[in-house]
Parts: sequence; structure tokens; C-alpha cells
Amino acid sequence: MGSIGAMVGRETEREVLSEFTAATGGRVLVLRGDAGVGKSALLDHAAELAAEQGHRVIRAAGVEAESELPFAGLHQFLYPLLPSIDQLDPAQRSVFDVVFGRGGSTSPSVMTLGIAVLDLLSLAASHEPLVLVLDDGQWLDGSSTEVCGFVGRRLTGSAVKLLVGLRAGVPSGFDTAALPELAVATLSEAAAEELLDTRHTALDPSVRRLVLDEARGNPLALLELPPHVSGARAERGGGNVSGYTGIPLPQRLHQVYGARIEALEPSVRAELLRGALDGVGAGSAADRTRGTRYRMRDADEAAARGLLDVDPLSGDFVFRHPLVRSTVVQTATPNQRRAAHAVLADLHRADLERRASHLAASTIDPDEQVAATLEAAADSATLRGGALAAVAWLTRAAELSESPEERHRRLGDAAYIAGHSGQLDHARQLAGAGGGPGANDSPAAALAAGYAALFEDGDVRSTQRQICAAVESMRDAGVKEPDEVLTRLVDLLLVINQYASDDAAWERTHRILDDVGHLVPPLTRIYEDAWGDVVRRGAGLHARVERAFADPQGLEPWDVTRLCVAAYHVDTLSQYRPHLQRTVDREVETGAVADAMTMLHLIMLDQIAVGEWAEAERTGQRCLELTITHQHALFVHHTQAYLGLLAALRGDVERARELQAQVDAWARPRGVGFLTQIADATGTAAALGEGDYEAAYLHAIGLTPPGTFTPYAHQASRSLLDLVEAALHTGRSQQARAHALAARDANLPDISPRLALITYGALAMTAEDAAEADAMYDRAETHPAAVTFPFEHARIRLAHGIRLRHTQGRKAARPSLTLAAETFERLGAPDWAERARAELRAAGTAAASSSAPFAALTWQEQRIADLAARGLTNKEIGERIHLSPRTVSSHLYRVFPKLGITSRAALRDALGKLPSDQNV
Repeated sequence: MGSIGAMVGRETEREVLSEFTAATGGRVLVLRGDAGVGKSALLDHAAELAAEQGHRVIRAAGVEAESELPFAGLHQFLYPLLPSIDQLDPAQRSVFDVVFGRGGSTSPSVMTLGIAVLDLLSLAASHEPLVLVLDDGQWLDGSSTEVCGFVGRRLTGSAVKLLVGLRAGVPSGFDTAALPELAVATLSEAAAEELLDTRHTALDPSVRRLVLDEARGNPLALLELPPHVSGARAERGGGNVSGYTGIPLPQRLHQVYGARIEALEPSVRAELLRGALDGVGAGSAADRTRGTRYRMRDADEAAARGLLDVDPLSGDFVFRHPLVRSTVVQTATPNQRRAAHAVLADLHRADLERRASHLAASTIDPDEQVAATLEAAADSATLRGGALAAVAWLTRAAELSESPEERHRRLGDAAYIAGHSGQLDHARQLAGAGGGPGANDSPAAALAAGYAALFEDGDVRSTQRQICAAVESMRDAGVKEPDEVLTRLVDLLLVINQYASDDAAWERTHRILDDVGHLVPPLTRIYEDAWGDVVRRGAGLHARVERAFADPQGLEPWDVTRLCVAAYHVDTLSQYRPHLQRTVDREVETGAVADAMTMLHLIMLDQIAVGEWAEAERTGQRCLELTITHQHALFVHHTQAYLGLLAALRGDVERARELQAQVDAWARPRGVGFLTQIADATGTAAALGEGDYEAAYLHAIGLTPPGTFTPYAHQASRSLLDLVEAALHTGRSQQARAHALAARDANLPDISPRLALITYGALAMTAEDAAEADAMYDRAETHPAAVTFPFEHARIRLAHGIRLRHTQGRKAARPSLTLAAETFERLGAPDWAERARAELRAAGTAAASSSAPFAALTWQEQRIADLAARGLTNKEIGERIHLSPRTVSSHLYRVFPKLGITSRAALRDALGKLPSDQNV
């Protein structure tokens, strides 16, 4: 296509790019086309236009050699902006540590990092508008692609533009990024002839015709084929060269470049190979932001043959086109590639992950030092969100291990991470890949098989026996020092026991841990106490969880998940939800889906607890799609169980009972007691909502008998208020009182804030003495946790209001009943709201929804309501204030009932009626 100034054809593309660069405000555009069609030339053209218009241009290029290195591509864009990063506040700066390898923190989520990048770009663009140009985006690493897609969808209103070039036919994360595209097609016949005649004058007519036919308008082919075809014709003495026709164009261009490469001196070919394997860019500006890179020297011969260009600013050699780079690698022998990788490994001594990549490719014989480096890189990748890269490096480290013990250990580590990445078949293969007799009976193999059997089909019975046997075999073998495989086996055993909820299995596990507990870390003992019987082992657990979270940067993703499960059991999950939300998107995107599913469950549970029910529904549906896609049957039914419980709370009884039946039919025959308990809790909640207290009581006592709490039944204590209310409404006041007293005597208020709230509520509801009832109601309604658990709080207020109406009169009851009705309406619990309104009518007050004053909006709700009233969509609001559209929707869901409206159309009028101190 010639130089930028002499570009042939492309009138439409140039017009689009001219409008793109000249337009005010942020924009994004993807150029997609075949190899050699001219995408890079168009990107160069756009960059030159932008520079002429006063934009600062930052270039980056995807490189296949770096496609598995987390954030390698994003580093190219951010490196020139380091001075601006230093102007951000400390919290924002810390987000970039993982990109630049300056800290050991876990990788932030795409949203967290994306928002930080947007803030950084906005800061940089406040001085001069920015244009980011990405070539070969199909080779960008997955972490960087996700962030670029996130940023690209949110540039409206900024002074930042993003241009991306993608090769057609190569899968890329940009394929689902929903960014506007411009298809770059081949040149027209006239433009192709003009380009060929301009760059290759005096061609023989037959050669000219053949090149035009073979190139089919591909500019790179038009530029590169003529010497090759002419040479082939000369070799045949000027004869017919039509036999050249029919070879696919990319392959033919490889042939063209391959012939030129073979003609080079060996030393020059070696220089090109080292540059190609290190990812030296295809464009002159692409490498200036990449930090340390191999610099090809004494390669003038390659430049003369049209294989390299010279960067006009740095003077470094760069590849003329990505096809040149790939051809250099393809034409090298294995020994030549290994020698080049060895040189590059030495070059990147200070970059652990890049050095590991080259060492892995340069080493043949077992080498413990190399294996240790690969293992360290795998640890780094795991913390940075590169689970798949970690599995590959650990597998290679095992292959290079000098002892069978180290080989087995590293393969076990790879299998463990593969299991958490949802690669259950791969995990089994890795665990049994140690070789030798009994490899498939090793503890690591038992671990991988246990994960697969549990998550694929919910097999808790046989897996519990197998993992117990594996742990006992290690104990009996005389393990004396802390052992990672033993810890993983015990942790899996605790997961299985949690799902089984079987007291005999738990007691056996406690005995095992009494023997080997000194060989596992303190976190495992937290899981043991929290996941089993929190009533009997939960004292002081919340403080232990808090201490464990004191340094979250040192926690593996699966430990964050497990600690959050423990926090759920002691009802302190809300304070750790930010850890989950920072991590869950990354786990999904990097393939660690098993952890991500549990994280989504936990986020959903906390959303249910704090009253974000619409948001919880969306989280549950997202998790359900993920579990179905990856065929994790256990997690499919686990998610359905939570969705059923949520449906019951929201008054969708038909759906709740349908999901309850599905979960129960799957889980009960398998002995998955954790899920059958949630199914029973769903039945209880649905019956309570309908006012069918007899059915609610029968469901509730299926979880635990009145007056006690069934050991190892996690719903036994959680259903305290349900059983008490159902018993009272069916005339079983003695059983209700016994159950409330059992909660007090078991010291449930000391275990968790929610258990404290509902214990005081149960004691108040069942108290015969008026003074005790008043004291317990006051203690419940003024408890610091009351606002954190609005549904339980509203139920206690409703019960209190009913009691006040009967004991002190209608006027005394109205405040409690009004607050209860407002909360139920805000939550979206229609059956409970109607019950509260009925009590209000009995207390001589009109329906709470029409008579209650507007509830105060929070500052965030005011911002969101005002933007929505101006006509902005949830997506646009989220972009403006850096929230997800789902979070915006959740806030609006709470705003509407506070304002007494049901649609966005009524927002402006409703906001206008607020007191002056409530307006934004």
C-alpha cells in the first residue's frame, strides 16, 4: 500500500479514520481483516492523523509469544503513563502493582483494574487527548484483552480513543467485547493494479497478470510476490509459472519470506530468531513501551531483503510484518530454537515469568534449578490471575524435575490448580501422570479423583471414604512435617463433609485432625470448626476469620473463598465481600471456574442477607449459566437451591417449589445433606410467606427438632426464627419457647450477629412476661446487626407491632408495623408486606405504602436516581460513576419503593417532592 502519504485506494477506510480521529469525545474502533490486507498501514495512517491533530499516540502490539503472560499487553499501554500513575491516590496506584510486577497482591478484578485504567487515562488525557493504537490484538493476553474491552466500552465522554487491529479468522477475546468494527477488505481491482504498478514497474505482462490473480487484492501479496514469481519464471527459463497457482495466500507468503530467510548468513538468521521468539514488534512504535527486549544487531542483510525495517526513533531493527516473524520461527530447527530461548532466558533474568517461558522452551534434560524457576513463575501467575499458565509451567517443571518425589509433587500441584480451574479431566490426567506402579493410587491422584467425583456428580459418600483413606494412609506412613498434599486432602475432606452434613463422617474427620492437626495450617482448623457444627464449635470463630484476613495479599484465591465460606457461617460475610468481588471476575476469565462458582454463591448469599434481592437474582443466574456450561452438577443444584430460597422470600412460590423439588430429587439420593437442608428451608420460607404455618412447621422440624439443634446441620440454627414463628402460629407455644431457650443456652448470640438478632427476637416472641418481651424486643431492634439483616429485622418488628397492638393498643403498634411494612416493600417480599399492611389496617392506619413518608435516600441512591431521571441508562450511569449496570439496577430497585413509585418515568416528579435536604 506504500507509505502513508502515498496510500493507494482505501478511500472509505481513510474517511472513517479521519472522522474517528477528528471527532470530539472518546471512541473505540476495531479494524478486522485478513493477514496482509493492510490493517497495520491503516493504523499507522490513523496514528499520523491523530498526531497531526494534537493527540498523544501510544502504540502497542499483541505478540503470540506473550499471549499467556498475564497483563503483558496492558503493560505496553501503561508503561508510558507511569508518571501519571504516580499522581493517583495510593489506593489507585496499588491496583497497578500487579501489572508492573511491583507487588505481591492478588490480581484485581477486570472491573477494578478497568476503572483504575479509565481514571489513569482520563488523568493523562487532561493534558492532551490520547489515542491508543493496538495492532495484532488477536495475540493480546487474555487479562489485557478483558481490560481493554472494559475500557473500550466506557470511553464516551472522555478524551481517549482506542483503535484495535485484529486478524480475521483468529479467535480473540475481542470477539465478544461488543466494540464497533470496520471490516478491512482487499483492494479493488483498480487499486490493486495501481499499487502493483507503482511499486513494481516494468513487470513482464504475464508476471503482472499472475501476481494480480494470485494476490486477489491483498496489498502485502502485491508487494511481496513479484520478485518471487519473477525468480520462479527465470529458473524455468522464462517458461510458464502457472503451476504456482492454488497455494493458499498465507502459506505462499511464508514461502516468499522463507526463501529470503534461507539466503541469509547463519548469524543473521540467529539474530532474527532471537528477535522473533522474544516478541519484537511488527511495527516501528510497538516495542518502545515494552521495557527490556532483545535488540537485533548486524542484521542489515535482512533489512535489505525486505524482512526488517528500522525504527526511525530508536534505530532498532523491527520485523516488517508478523508473517515474517512467524516464518522465522517455523523455518528454524528445534536445536536452533532452543539455543535462542537460552539466550533470551539469560536476557530476562530479572523478569521471572518471561524468563520461565524461555527456560521451559530451552531445556531438554532434567534440571532442578530450571524446574524451581518454573515453579516460582507458576506461583506468581496464580496470584496474578494466570491459573492456566500456572498449570502449564508446573507441568513443565515436573518434566524437568531430577527426582521422582519432586516430579510427583509438582504434578500434584498442577492437578490441584487444574481442578480449581474447572479442568477436571486434565486434573485427573496430571495426578496419574507420575508414572510407575501405583501412580493412580497416589494421594495426589486421590485428590484429583475426589474433586472430579464431587463436583461432576455430587458423589459425597464414596469420595468421603476415599479421601479419608488417603489422609489416614499418609498419617500411617509417618508424615512428620507439614505437607501440602496432606493439607489439600484434609481441606477437600472438609468440603465433602460440609456437603454431606453427616455426623458420623464429621466425627471421624475430627479424630483424624486430632492426629494430624499439627501438620496442617491454622486456616484448615478454621474450616473444620466453621463448616461443620457452628453451634458447638463456633465460639470465637469470627475473630479467627478476621485475623486470617488481616493480610489478604498473602492468601491464595481458594483460601479467600474458603475463609469467606467460614465468614458466611458466622454471618460476617459482608465485610469480606469486596475481596470476592475483586477476585471473581478474574477467576472466571482465567478459567478458575470452581473457585468462581463458590465466590458467586457467597456474593449471592450476602446480597440476600443485606436485602439486595434483585441483584442476588442476577448473581444466581450468572452462576447458574456458568455451572451449566462447565457441567458441574453439584454446583448446578447448589445454585438452584439458593435461587429457590430467594424465590420463596420474594413470594414466587411456584418457582420456589419447582426448584425445591429439583434440588431435593437430585441431592437426597446422593446424601448431599447441605442441599436437602436448603430445600427444606425453601419449603419453610414458601409456606411462611403463604401463611401456611402447619406446613412451615413440618418443614422446619425436618431441619431440627424444637428445643435442640441437630449436629452438623447448618440450617438448624439459621432456621431458628422460622421454627419459632411457625410453632407460635400453630398453637405450639411450648415448643416455640423451648427452642428460643435452647438458642440462648447454646450461646448463639456469641457466635454471629445474625444469630444474636434472631435469638433475641425468638426470646421476645415467646416470652410470657411483658418486661422480658419488651427487653428482648429492644435488644433485637437496637442490635448493631439489625440494619445488616433487614428481612429478619422487619419480621421481628412485625411481631413486636402485633404484640403491642394486643397489649398497649393500636397507636403504640403503628411505628413498628409501619417500619416493617416499608422494609418488606423495599425488599420485594409481597406476602410479608401485605401481612404488615393488614396489621396496620387493624391498627387503624391506611396501607403503609401510601401513607408512609418517603424514606431517606442515601447519597449514592440520590446520585443514581438523579442520573436516571435525566434519562441515562443503567449502563451510562455505571460508566459515569464507575459502577456495574447490575449494581445501578440494584440501587434503583431500592430507590423506587422509597419514593413510592414503580417506574423510571416517575422519578423526576418524585425527586422534586423530596425535602430540600434530600435533593441532589
